[in-house]
Amino acid sequence: MDHMGVLSLIPPIIAIVMALCTRNVIISLFLGLFSGILILSHFNPLNSVKTVIGDYFFVQITDSYNAGILVLLVFIGGFVALLEKSGGAAAFASKIAGVIKNRVQTQLAAWLGGIAIFFSELGTPLIIGPVFEPIFDKAKVSREKLAWIIDSTASPVSVMIPFIGWGVYIIGLINTEYDRLNITESGWDSFMHSIPFYIYPVLAVLIVPLIVITKLDFGPMAKAERRIKETGQIYWPDSKPMRKSEAFNEIKESSSKPILVWFPILILIVTIVGLLIPLGFPFKKIDGNEFRIALTTAYLFAGLSLIILMTLYKVKKIAEAFDIYISGMKRMMDILIILVLAWSLGAALDKMGTAEYIVQLIDGNIPLFLIPAIIFVVGACMSFANGTSWGTFAIMLPLAIPLAYHLDVSMYACIGAVISGGIFGDHCSPISDTTILSSTGAGSDHKDHNKTQVPYALFNAGITVIAFVVGGLVGYESAIFIAVILMVIGVLLFAKFYNRRTRLYDENHSA
Repeated sequence: MDHMGVLSLIPPIIAIVMALCTRNVIISLFLGLFSGILILSHFNPLNSVKTVIGDYFFVQITDSYNAGILVLLVFIGGFVALLEKSGGAAAFASKIAGVIKNRVQTQLAAWLGGIAIFFSELGTPLIIGPVFEPIFDKAKVSREKLAWIIDSTASPVSVMIPFIGWGVYIIGLINTEYDRLNITESGWDSFMHSIPFYIYPVLAVLIVPLIVITKLDFGPMAKAERRIKETGQIYWPDSKPMRKSEAFNEIKESSSKPILVWFPILILIVTIVGLLIPLGFPFKKIDGNEFRIALTTAYLFAGLSLIILMTLYKVKKIAEAFDIYISGMKRMMDILIILVLAWSLGAALDKMGTAEYIVQLIDGNIPLFLIPAIIFVVGACMSFANGTSWGTFAIMLPLAIPLAYHLDVSMYACIGAVISGGIFGDHCSPISDTTILSSTGAGSDHKDHNKTQVPYALFNAGITVIAFVVGGLVGYESAIFIAVILMVIGVLLFAKFYNRRTRLYDENHSA
């Protein structure tokens, strides 16, 4: 296989190290890309800059597929911003909150509400948190538990939806690598087939009702729950909440209605299906360009319908609604830059033969059944250290996909391992934006939220590693079932042990 030997490892190593040191994905990807082009141009810096711009940035942006992805993401950004600002999701969640009667129902309602706000991992904490905050206080459920629930239904849910920003971004990265490897399967199909291998996100979502129903709280979370149940104290004496409890009153005073969330999403789905059915969907393979056009059109119609509803219900004036729409589009700029840099870095690594060299190093030295587990661990460490799953995807997918292809390891398992590793960090890293917003939305101390959440995250991460290893031995299709079974057994055993300890604790303190 053609490669540049150890030199081909320099760009990804620089990208990974800089991501860990600077925690800035854009700078890290650019430096990784530039180092690769510098090597390819025989260390001519001026020519390297010219090559990066002309042969990589311009080529990636003007590619018809890539341009379609970038445009689609812009429209998604505008629509999501409108949904977040319309108050419809909060009004919908507030209505659900009115039928809650006990602690278990309170927690399950917040979990279901977080899943319902699937369109925005950043919107989930800021919508569900303020709505359920007073309900959790009344039911004597800790703010730390609320922060954990909304964090577990933010990015772990969003990453599994193919037609929102997360899915479009991942599909874009997959398609680019497939084109280089001449793989005919579409990125959409691979994304859908890979979902059963998104083991960590699946476990993060499913463990919530299991913990709630079994009433299992361990580690720092058990202490937080005991604090509010026994003393009624919402915070520890030295806690510093990320937000004052004001947002719920603002929601109640808003003129927003639930229709402002369900109707635009209905428009979105009806438009997508309406445009694709004449092309043979879902029974025939749809041309990628036609699919992107349908999605972009659907998001445009959904956004316009929401602007009209916001104006009719006097939530915002039409000019204000359009300003929100445009600001949401602008908010996607970082994502667009990361995508272009990721595509460019992938092209440079392909030219240098990085994947081929890694395959040569691995082949015969590392058992192939360990590859997805290793990919997960590397991705998890990277995302935990730099706090971003999107950056982890951008660096790891251009490496994992060629590895899977050349080593004949399950492509879907390797993609799932990258996604699982990225979501681990996004879910529990103290510098992750989702983790910070979950603390903010729940009105919790950030340190308290992170401390109570990490034991659950590590529990699921350990199961994920085991599932990938065992799946590699007996068949990757069994990995998700192995993971869920291990999680259920583990929680039930923990529940039996901790509940018995809690009873003994209560008896000793009441004597």
